[in-house]
Amino acid sequence: MSGRLFTSPMFLGFDHLEQMLERAAKSTSDGYPPYNIEQLSATALRITLAVAGFVMDDLQITQEDNQLVIRGRQADDSQGRIFLHRGIAARQFHKAFVLAEGIEIGGAWLDNGLLHIDLLRPEPEVRVKRIAISQGRRSPAPGPTVHHEVVPPVVKARRTTRPARDIDDE
Repeated sequence: MSGRLFTSPMFLGFDHLEQMLERAAKSTSDGYPPYNIEQLSATALRITLAVAGFVMDDLQITQEDNQLVIRGRQADDSQGRIFLHRGIAARQFHKAFVLAEGIEIGGAWLDNGLLHIDLLRPEPEVRVKRIAISQGRRSPAPGPTVHHEVVPPVVKARRTTRPARDIDDE
């Protein structure tokens, strides 16, 4: 038995999705910082990370292809300080979330130790494309083929009167 997810021959072109799922499964997460993912509406999500002790300059949010990557790195401010107990860790983190195609970042803000990131998922368009069927010849070689139709510009012609002709006369 193969380890592939999309083994059915009916799933064509899903190799990238399978690789993305494998990458997400392999990524280890230590749970720091803790986070919530909230559905705000049918088209909006919010990720909230608890980043107490971090300031805006310590945080970086990037979108790398189909991944939302959040990094945090605090400056070491323990110089000259003597801790009797140090329970608040000043450590860095790296969180990556895999985004579906079409997901857009709506914005991010830091408020009371919580980093909020809004994600927008536009409504998908229903696309119907009619494929022409040709008669009696082989299909072209595989690969993208683009057919461009040249449309002449619309020109207003003067209306002239012509005598009616029968199609069979030609």
